Amino acid sequence: MDMHVDPHPYPLLVSLIPLATPSSMLRHAARHLLHRSITPSSLDGQYIRLEVISGKNLSVPSCRIPAGVYVSIKLDDTKSAVQVLTSDESVASRDALPSISLEIRASFELGQMLGHGELLAKLETSWNKLLDYGDEAFDIDFTTSLFRDALALRPQCHPDHPLSLYHLTKALRWRHNNQHNPADICESAQLYHELLPLCPAGTYLRSIAAGDNGVDYVISGCNDLPTDASDGAIHLRRIVLELCPLGKKHRPRALDNLAQAVEARFDQHGNVDDLEETVKLRREAVSLCLEGDSGCLNNLAVSLRSRFQHQGKSHDLDEAISLHEEALRLRPVGHESRNASLGNLGGALRSRFNQRSDMNDINRAVKLYREALTLCPPGHPPRDTTLNNLALALKTRYDKLDVSEDLDEAIDMYRESLRLKQHDHPERHRTFFNLSSALCSRFTQTSENEDIKEAIALCEESLAALPPLHPDRHYSYVRLREAYMSRYKIQHNHADLLLAMKNFRLASTHPTQGFPQRIRVAIDWALQAEVYQHESALEAYHTCLQLFDNHVITRSSIISRRDAATAFHGAQSLPVDAASCAMRRNDLQRAVELEEQGRGQQWSLASRLRTPLDDLKSANLPLAYKLPELGKRLSDAQGSTGSTGRAAADLAAIEYRKLMEEWETVAGEIRNLQGFSQFLLPPSYEDLQVAARHGPVIILIASRYSCDAIIVPTSGQPHHVPFPSLTLRDLKILKNNFATVIRNTARLGPKEPRTALIALLRKIWDEVMLPIVKVLQRDLRLPGRSRIWLCPTAAFTSIPLHAAHPFRPKADGHGQELSLEDIYICSYTPTLSALIRARQMMNLTRVPTSFVAIGQGQPGAGQGEALLTVDSEPELVCSLVPAMANPATLSGDAATRAGALEALQCNTWVHLACHGKQDRKQPYYSHFAMRDKPLTLLDIMDNNAPHAEFAFLSACHTAVGDEETPDEVIHLAAGLQFSGFKSVIGTLWVVDDAVAKHVVEGFYENVFKDLEEGDMPDCTKAAWALNKATYAVKKEVPLEQRIVFIHIGV
Repeated sequence: MDMHVDPHPYPLLVSLIPLATPSSMLRHAARHLLHRSITPSSLDGQYIRLEVISGKNLSVPSCRIPAGVYVSIKLDDTKSAVQVLTSDESVASRDALPSISLEIRASFELGQMLGHGELLAKLETSWNKLLDYGDEAFDIDFTTSLFRDALALRPQCHPDHPLSLYHLTKALRWRHNNQHNPADICESAQLYHELLPLCPAGTYLRSIAAGDNGVDYVISGCNDLPTDASDGAIHLRRIVLELCPLGKKHRPRALDNLAQAVEARFDQHGNVDDLEETVKLRREAVSLCLEGDSGCLNNLAVSLRSRFQHQGKSHDLDEAISLHEEALRLRPVGHESRNASLGNLGGALRSRFNQRSDMNDINRAVKLYREALTLCPPGHPPRDTTLNNLALALKTRYDKLDVSEDLDEAIDMYRESLRLKQHDHPERHRTFFNLSSALCSRFTQTSENEDIKEAIALCEESLAALPPLHPDRHYSYVRLREAYMSRYKIQHNHADLLLAMKNFRLASTHPTQGFPQRIRVAIDWALQAEVYQHESALEAYHTCLQLFDNHVITRSSIISRRDAATAFHGAQSLPVDAASCAMRRNDLQRAVELEEQGRGQQWSLASRLRTPLDDLKSANLPLAYKLPELGKRLSDAQGSTGSTGRAAADLAAIEYRKLMEEWETVAGEIRNLQGFSQFLLPPSYEDLQVAARHGPVIILIASRYSCDAIIVPTSGQPHHVPFPSLTLRDLKILKNNFATVIRNTARLGPKEPRTALIALLRKIWDEVMLPIVKVLQRDLRLPGRSRIWLCPTAAFTSIPLHAAHPFRPKADGHGQELSLEDIYICSYTPTLSALIRARQMMNLTRVPTSFVAIGQGQPGAGQGEALLTVDSEPELVCSLVPAMANPATLSGDAATRAGALEALQCNTWVHLACHGKQDRKQPYYSHFAMRDKPLTLLDIMDNNAPHAEFAFLSACHTAVGDEETPDEVIHLAAGLQFSGFKSVIGTLWVVDDAVAKHVVEGFYENVFKDLEEGDMPDCTKAAWALNKATYAVKKEVPLEQRIVFIHIGV
């Protein structure tokens, strides 16, 4: 019904709902009138006439046929009521609302005057009764449509828009209360979302809209709706949550309902942002729940375990187990939800067993599942799920212990679980592929063909039950691969091998499954393809490295990226195994590309945020400025993700991921520019060959399949140098022997012979470097004293390749055979990209040279013993530096962490003499010992110094790689190169400061030699100067202290 206030005495055409009696007509007319937003200032001395369009049981006493029937209301009676309704003052109840008089009259003339006509009925009542009157059945849909029409006539700018919103919500609530249509409660929520911000606190409209019969009714109705993963339903859940501010009783349930919907969408589509949001929502729900609310704890634990399965963060799994244990404690024997907690904790323990192989975890999981099964007797609804879970735990234990009783029991339980599940059960497909896996295991034992046929059929049935993008299709492919591979191993049918490899591919590339699961499958694919000599091996390696890149890039901190890189068994050797595979297929260019892609993950991702953009500026200036700005924000976000609070860390990780997506979008726009199609993508061989512009780069590959070298020349095709007599096992023994000999040699006097060390260096010459030198001299015709760069991998990284020496006389008896450093000037590079980047940075505008020597011989507590000879080293160094370099020292109390960082930032040449410590467990915590606290590798990497040129690290262990990721050279020297220093001298083991000063003195004498006034020092001479210095001090410095220093960079 709609009505207008009009001072003129003629009828206004309105629509009245058909009513049983005139009295009820009057009541409804009054009630609808009050629910209209009548402006009080327009009411004085006026009437409202409502023309009856339809009605029934109207009796005209005179029996005449009227021209019309009207409801007449004198507006003076309504004024006070409307004023109360629209008052800005709070009203606790409607007791203050006055009474009202209404008349129904029949008019017998057209154009009649107000008040004229025959009286049919009269009603005296209160506004309260009229508002609460609702005992007669009437057309709710028609009423609602009228309120909707009225709202359309009062848009947002209209002063009565809020009241019209409220009236429509009340009509929708009436209809929902009678018809229980979910659409009504959903629309009401959206209307309240618009209404409440328009109702200031303290107004009567606010009080009635925000009460139990207002928005609280709507929130409760929405909270009772079933979980829906559609975008529209999730949007509604977000609106409901906004209607529940902090402190509102409905907020915990609204949080959980939104979490359930978002989690369901993740299960369908696998978007990691949905998973992160689920964890965030459930953390807040836990913080708001009452103490002893096990449900909130359980829900958060389930989400954390899901995130662990998708992203592989071990702390998520540990936290999930802790929460499940607390929830179980709150659900003692007899609690209705104890069986659910038993099952959830059992599942989390099984996941941890799969990661860490602790038998206590899987044994405890089996025990928990058995208890849960006793709480689910036959006929109990969750029995089928509990049977499946217990079977899965038994099968997992069988895989470890090979106890056939576990396997047989698991198969029986899977079958019973399947028998109990309805055909439309949402998890029926999981029992299919779980039973398939158990049957494969039994087939491997018994060779019973019926088992493997059933296993394959079960997997195919599970696939048929799932939509194309369902995440669980991944597991169906995995089990199908397992079945075909099991049959191939016994029956040797090549078609089974082909089908197994096909399903490896499908499982590894299924887009909605998490990266950790796909990476594990891809690693296994590469391994099996190598074992069975299948042609897909190279494709498998490429898939592994691509998945690894995508997985690592989702991590929002440097530490977490390394954790991700070390979480997978077999992943550490992927780059060298991939390169070996390509070499065995005579594709040397591809071998270089794969080795570089896999080996430089940590550095390449970090360096992407500091990409030189000079060429881009000339092509598209806005993008050239936008990308580094995003890079800066990403670098800042990395720091915030290290928060100790889990909730804060989760929020920071989500923010990082959003920035990363924005970064990828901008990078994609750049790739669309002409000449930038490969921008920030894994480089091609042609791109990487630029590293050899000033001399060949020798990549040394140490793989389980072969040990080789690839020489990347200045131009042309790469050259392959096989090491047929070397295996990976040999190299590991050689590496360990070096470590032992170096430790023992440190105890020898300076004049005692280094027999054991000489024998090892001779072996490196004969078996590794001599074959390489022959190719350099014979095929590349590389002149003597040319520069070469060594790029070692895996076990090669811990061997002093530059020091390879025959230590024997020439065949003609005239003098000694030449060593590697007699023939060539050797440098190292962590990756080819690192060398290219250092050279690109050399093209930046040079700034005047400034030199600082930092010395710290009295480090802070817990950082090592005092170094008595270090205090004099900075003064010695500065005495050798020309005055034009403005040499300065930083030592003693001034050589703090902050002071050293500032010196690294502000100077182009740096000499650092102090304790150096390589952290074997977490290489990013490797550090230099300062007066107050350590200067870590993380600090150095954060210290962007684009104009820095050279650093001499006169400290121990500054160029020792990471044991956990041997194909990632993560050490202090590489970190300084990353921060901006183009040329760095580092050390492979402990430095004896008393004798090392001879090398230091010889180096600076040579590097500044022939420097004329006005010239700037040249950091590209560092390798040559080190070569000269170590040769010159042969008599003063023992062998192990001469070869401890290596040059890295340009």
